[in-house]
Amino acid sequence: MFGYVRPSDRRLTEEERETFRAAYCGLCHALGASYGPAGRMILNYDLTFLAMVLSEGGGTCEKRCAVHPFRKRRCACGDAAMDTAADMSVILTWWQIQDGIADHGLFQGLKYRAAALLLGRAYRKARRRQPDFDAGTQKRLTALAELESERCPSLDRPADAFAVLLAGAAQGIADPVKRRVAEQLLYHLGRWVYLVDAADDLKEDLKTGSYNPLALRFRVQDGALSEEDRQQLAGTLDGSVRAMAAAFELADFGVYAPVLRAAVYEGLYIVGAAVLNGTFHRRRRERQAIRKADTNDA
Repeated sequence: MFGYVRPSDRRLTEEERETFRAAYCGLCHALGASYGPAGRMILNYDLTFLAMVLSEGGGTCEKRCAVHPFRKRRCACGDAAMDTAADMSVILTWWQIQDGIADHGLFQGLKYRAAALLLGRAYRKARRRQPDFDAGTQKRLTALAELESERCPSLDRPADAFAVLLAGAAQGIADPVKRRVAEQLLYHLGRWVYLVDAADDLKEDLKTGSYNPLALRFRVQDGALSEEDRQQLAGTLDGSVRAMAAAFELADFGVYAPVLRAAVYEGLYIVGAAVLNGTFHRRRRERQAIRKADTNDA
């Protein structure tokens, strides 16, 4: 996952922000408990969104951690979805690392090889816990790699491969209605993430010659899409978000519903627009500075 999926903070009350922080901390503790420090390193907002979608209820407790050693923080506890999401997070990150190794040469790929060494033991444990999800992830990424090797100009085919991969995370949800809803929600999220990531990586992929369906589908000048093509891609992204919203309304996501709603109805639109207009990474650096200041104050 790539760090694009987050709720719009302005849509959340302070209590709802605290609920989101509790989910984030709960997933962090689940990663640490099962996979140690290497597991905690992969924590991000995308994976927290996945944990909240998978959640079937649970309480909260207060814990200390390495980031907040002197002050207990509220975190999600007693929710098996946090452990499941932790397993899936490791598997998704492992295969993202493997993709990085395959896409880069010996020296450019050193950081990916180092990450694989750090995460190898955790991946093998996660694979034992979630064999079906791991097998499905491998299958879909193999199909995606074949499309990349063919230099497939379609946006739909590679986006669909990644979307089906992510939808597979819903298979463990016990309630059949919520499982079908989560599959649809995660499928369209997968399409959105794949295309947003392609837009975000476009300039770099053009420099390196890496596969990017946008470069094959649209007219690109100076590493950027034309205004017409950017608007067309924005419409495609917005269509995926609208499909997510339609699925979201069909199930009860409990205490996490307001946080998920803030991501689906506003957060994704904001991030998508920032990626397309080239301001996403500047905004992310600003947010990281704010979070660092907040942590120091705490």
